[in-house]
Amino acid sequence: MFRRLRVVTLALIAFGALISLAGPVTGDESRKVVVLEVDGTIVPVIAQYIDRGIDLAEDTGASACVIKLNTPGGLLTATEDIVSSIMNADVPVVTYVSPKGAWAASAGTFITLASHVAAMTPGTTIGAAHPVAGGDQEIPEDQMKKITEFSAKWMRTIAEDRNRNAEEAELAVTESKSFTDTEALEADIIDLRAESLESLLEQIDGTEVALASGRTVILATAGATAETAEMTPFEKFLHTVTDPNVAYILFTLATIGLITEISSPGLIVPGVVGGICLILAFYSLGVLDAYWGGMALMLLAMGLFVAEYFTASFGVLTAGGVAALVLGSIILFSRTPGVEVDTRLIALVTAGAAGFGVFVLGAIIRGQRRPKVTGTDGMLQGRAIARTPLTPRGTVLAEGELWNAVAEGEHVAPGEEVTIVSVDRMQLRVRKRPTS
Repeated sequence: MFRRLRVVTLALIAFGALISLAGPVTGDESRKVVVLEVDGTIVPVIAQYIDRGIDLAEDTGASACVIKLNTPGGLLTATEDIVSSIMNADVPVVTYVSPKGAWAASAGTFITLASHVAAMTPGTTIGAAHPVAGGDQEIPEDQMKKITEFSAKWMRTIAEDRNRNAEEAELAVTESKSFTDTEALEADIIDLRAESLESLLEQIDGTEVALASGRTVILATAGATAETAEMTPFEKFLHTVTDPNVAYILFTLATIGLITEISSPGLIVPGVVGGICLILAFYSLGVLDAYWGGMALMLLAMGLFVAEYFTASFGVLTAGGVAALVLGSIILFSRTPGVEVDTRLIALVTAGAAGFGVFVLGAIIRGQRRPKVTGTDGMLQGRAIARTPLTPRGTVLAEGELWNAVAEGEHVAPGEEVTIVSVDRMQLRVRKRPTS
């Protein structure tokens, strides 16, 4: 019994010696970071995605959660949710403005500064977080001052909590100041610059981070495996729909479909497609906090195009519709910083609407100039056959019906062809056709 124990003990000692000779286990293979990719406007679905990604990093014991950020700005409510998720996270959150040419404007500035570690790729920009007026409304000076002061204080609070330059960060709000990656590093707005995600993970390895819970964590990211947490299909769909350009296209398609159904009842498909697009457009416009004045102007534009279809104004309604469409498109998202429709898309839609209006106008003019081909007017210059002698009165067969007729000039024998000159109530005036 004791001999067996000695054998086991010796085996354990030998195993321990082998481990000590091999050196300490670094654990690099078990390290990982969760990577979230945010590209586009900051909307509620992005806030949901980031919150889910942070929860995933916490639950899986990841070394950090990295947010690769490229945004022109977004909604204040969504930004508040993201900042709250980051500052209360139980895992270090690293925001990395990437790739080259990317920016973290407006809402992106708050998100970057709220992170435990803030980094930028060379060739990126951050800043310009000043609040703006909604639509074409003029916010009173004292109210705008209060809004700006609140945003500036919020920015200062975030910067001070993360031990960053609060004065420079505040200028991004009060003076819409922007910083290149080099300027941001010199101004102590960010912590470092990194050419790639791998370089970033190497540079932040060993950094000490204090979490909201009071726990201090030392980042172990060198050689860590980067696992990208993708958006779910539903999140991707909502993110696509809430893109300003997509919302604008949906609204345009909805109006075109409904106009087509109104002008040609019974087609069904344009009406169904237009209705679906309208529902999606209203959802995305609501999420993006679109200005109601812009939507009203766009609806007015489509109404004017429809009116041109039914009323021959010779281009006046079309011109008014184009003007309303351009103005509505410009102010549609003017209440939210960083949310706007591409001017090229506006120009394309406006040109298409104007072309459609010109086509309809041309069709109306051509229709008015074209000789009528129905009723008694459509019988003029038509052919008829004498059924009785026209001396000068008699009967003729025209359009499959017998008509009383009066011949002009020569008398007409039965069976001869005549040309209808005019229609006087229920009597035709005809002329004998020349023989060839």
